[in-house]
Amino acid sequence: MTRSGLSADAREQLSRLLRAGDPVLTPQGAAAALSVSRLHAAQHLARWAKAGWLARVRRGAYVPVPIESASADVPLEDPWSVVARLYSPCYIGGWSAAEHWGLTEQIFRALCVMTTMRPRRRKPLLRGTQLHLHTVRADKLFGLKTVWRGQTRVQVSDPAHTLADMLADPQLGGGIRNVADMLAVLLREHAADAPKLIEYSDRLRNGAAFKRLGFILEAQHGGQRALIDACRSRLTAGYVKLDPKLPADRLVTAWRLWIPAATQGEPR
Repeated sequence: MTRSGLSADAREQLSRLLRAGDPVLTPQGAAAALSVSRLHAAQHLARWAKAGWLARVRRGAYVPVPIESASADVPLEDPWSVVARLYSPCYIGGWSAAEHWGLTEQIFRALCVMTTMRPRRRKPLLRGTQLHLHTVRADKLFGLKTVWRGQTRVQVSDPAHTLADMLADPQLGGGIRNVADMLAVLLREHAADAPKLIEYSDRLRNGAAFKRLGFILEAQHGGQRALIDACRSRLTAGYVKLDPKLPADRLVTAWRLWIPAATQGEPR
């Protein structure tokens, strides 16, 4: 879409709106900023989007188009700030948080977002950014760090919470093999955070997380006796898979885990 011109009044209104620095523009916010009705604000936003000065990301939500762009068909400048507004309360978690903290060098194409909302679409594509949305309860919004993206406050799970989430659901890390690699980095480079793995897993109330963590620690980090013993003391009844997405035909009774036959480094 090629941009078209605006009247002097429209340019002044749009400039006033953009100066507020909100990464996502909505009729409600625009109405307050421009001192107009919500209906008129919605009409302004739709008109500016049609003219190529804004880009629609979903119904009733728009993002500014960079001034240097000749077209509105551009990717999001900062997806983090946009999702923080669209899916609040939320935090950046899983593989995206792991990338942020340097727990992995693997590049993931999608942005992992943990939100208290229940979106109809779990994998929306916003202006070229693929999102993976996961619903969490409000009491899971702990262990978060604030990152400022421009004027937008974005919450990111800290290293230990990132791993605790992945141990509860290995797909948040791209599978248990990736999670085990990230755990090794955390133990090496964020050692002071290691005890929080127990604290946070307690707060998540996920027994499978302790089984997976204890198994991986005993298999690959045998010196972590305090963490291993803490996991063993929290074993719950029942058996789970080391990775729910992988076939598992071997039972490790010590950790009440089904594991793939090819799993290396099994504790004896």
